[in-house]
Amino acid sequence: MSIEPISLANHFLIAMPAMTDPNFARTLTYLCEHNAGGALGIIVNRPLDLSLGTLFERVNIPLTPGETESKYRDLPVFFGGPVQPERGFVLHRPAGSWQSTLNVTSEIGLTSSRDILQAMSSDGEPSEILMSLGYSGWAAGQLEWELSQNAWLTVPADPAIIFNLPAEERLPAAMQLLGVDFANLSDVAGHA
Repeated sequence: MSIEPISLANHFLIAMPAMTDPNFARTLTYLCEHNAGGALGIIVNRPLDLSLGTLFERVNIPLTPGETESKYRDLPVFFGGPVQPERGFVLHRPAGSWQSTLNVTSEIGLTSSRDILQAMSSDGEPSEILMSLGYSGWAAGQLEWELSQNAWLTVPADPAIIFNLPAEERLPAAMQLLGVDFANLSDVAGHA
């Protein structure tokens, strides 16, 4: 009898204080996919010094003046992880139907195709977005190994933390889901 691996898609990964990799120290990562082949996530609390308005200019998609422009122009673009940092990914709610979307849940999608940017610029949809450059990826078994080494805490994700809170409040809010204050977390985890 084989044991089905547990999928942590739609969970947060909270980097433990001992995390020394500068890409992941003090990060909150939203896992979009996790299966036997590996895992894919987006860091949701590391804004870059780049606005969505500037990104749209760089990819030659003008934001429609008015409500759409004011809705997106000043939103930060995030460092989603060290894999493909030149490529854009939109984490969004509702999931919708785009050319290249990974449906994380029935509500949340991760899209990497240009059509979502065009819809954002003209229609102001999807209504809730987080734009990242790059993503975080793990090979088969790698995330499980890191979890066994106490590199991460996991907790089921609350989309409100991603879409409704400022970047600097996301990690503490995710910790609160576990009933833990990040400041009180030891960098040495024990085993029972």
